[in-house]
Parts: sequence; structure tokens; C-alpha cells
Amino acid sequence: MTKSSRPIITIHNIETDEIISREMNDAEFAQYEADQTKDLEAQAEAEVKKAQRQALLDKLGITADEAKLLLG
Repeated sequence: MTKSSRPIITIHNIETDEIISREMNDAEFAQYEADQTKDLEAQAEAEVKKAQRQALLDKLGITADEAKLLLG
């Protein structure tokens, strides 16, 4: 048996209790890759914002909890 190159989709028909497991087709795989790219970009953006927030806190000489008190 060869190793799958694409993620497996599992479809469960609750009316017949039939379960089908198959590799993603071309359209599903293209969407999967696009979603993965979008998730990585969002994660990278969140890391940049976190670093910027920490740099500002360091510049101000306050902690995140102190900033919450000031803004709350």
C-alpha cells in the first residue's frame, strides 16, 4: 500500500451508517492548502502584533496587567 500524499476525508452517512474514507480531490485539496496558508499568515500577523505590544509595554516600563488597569 502506498502512502497517501493528501489528507483523508471521512464521510459518514447517518441514514445508512456507511463510512467512506478517501483522499481529498483536487478542489478540496486546493481549498485545504489555501486555508493552511491563510492560517499561517494570521499566526505570523498575531506574533508580530504580540511583539509590537510587548515592545510598547517595555518602552513604557509597565506590565500587561498595569496597561489593562490604565485602559480598563
